[in-house]
Amino acid sequence: MSKINQSIGVLGGGQLGRMLVEAAAPLGLDIRVLDVDGDYPAAGVCPKFYEGSFLDFNDVVGFGQEVDILTVEIENVNIEAIKYLEGNGTFVYPQSFVLEKIIDKGVQKQFYLDHGLPTAPAQFVKGKAEIMEKYTSGELKLPFVQKIRVGGYDGRGVYIVKDEAGLSEILDGPSIIEPLVAIRRELAVIVARSVSGEVKVFPVVEMQFHPTANLVEFLFCPSKIEDERQKYVQDIARDLAIKLGIVGLLAVELFEDDQGNILINECAPRPHNSGHHSIEACITSQFEQHLRAILDLPLGDADLIMPCVMINVLGESGFSGAPLYEGIEETLKIEGVYPHLYGKKNTKPFRKMGHVTIMDHTLEEAISKAKIIQQTLKVKA
Repeated sequence: MSKINQSIGVLGGGQLGRMLVEAAAPLGLDIRVLDVDGDYPAAGVCPKFYEGSFLDFNDVVGFGQEVDILTVEIENVNIEAIKYLEGNGTFVYPQSFVLEKIIDKGVQKQFYLDHGLPTAPAQFVKGKAEIMEKYTSGELKLPFVQKIRVGGYDGRGVYIVKDEAGLSEILDGPSIIEPLVAIRRELAVIVARSVSGEVKVFPVVEMQFHPTANLVEFLFCPSKIEDERQKYVQDIARDLAIKLGIVGLLAVELFEDDQGNILINECAPRPHNSGHHSIEACITSQFEQHLRAILDLPLGDADLIMPCVMINVLGESGFSGAPLYEGIEETLKIEGVYPHLYGKKNTKPFRKMGHVTIMDHTLEEAISKAKIIQQTLKVKA
């Protein structure tokens, strides 16, 4: 069978699944999606959408047995089902051993420490009671960051404790505790590794987060760090992907602290919000690159075509229900602007409803346009 004729199944039908399906179309790939609701974004563009849960063993196995290659748009899937499929002839990328290292942030952190990868020190705790014991004994100092080991995403499951008053809001459950890093910049880089081991790394991006929603509000590429530092960050991502042995995409989020140290925060084994700009702004998009990697096709050139900014389109505070998009016509009048609306049936405060990529000859011009769009394009109900 030709590589390009292999069928691909995707666990997860959100916006990442939708954009994977869109990237598969030019190559004529047989791509299918599994998720619980036919109203999810991927269903609007995927003719082979299966209703079922990626957390249910039987649903995942039944779906996986119908495809040649299985991949994910979310890492919190049924691992036992993934292992069963791997043992019975289905190729699964990222592999189960990679998913197991990443879905538990404690295991993920220990992997960095064991392999000499730059990251903040950490303490491992069972829950709220142990955190309080360590604080009372003086073993744990303020300020610190608590990260729930399993289940957190998009800022959920992360709690920053700046002073004693914040101790009352500590989350309960197995966690890692890190000192609060004085952050100069938040960075991300996406790396792709194919079945045969070819590796390509995308340019480093710089991110600014929404102060309330803890979601990426503003991303620009190239980042403002020096060229040699960008290569250093790319090398960290490449090293991590190779040491993990991942097939597919790996999104690596990092900090530059106020001393100039580069530290890995966490990673995700899939397409990622920090790579959405690549659809227009890079020679090969992250979504096409992921498909190339899992099919073991030659990886594409990941270079940046033009400076760009990406902004997330979030549901406005105070609005829930069927979405109304204000300012879309004004947005489309601006040159070099590429909106992507995900087709979600309902909006709510800070829900990701889409993104917009803005390209221009200089980063400064792109940033200026992005600020206009942030004030223009609103999602209400």
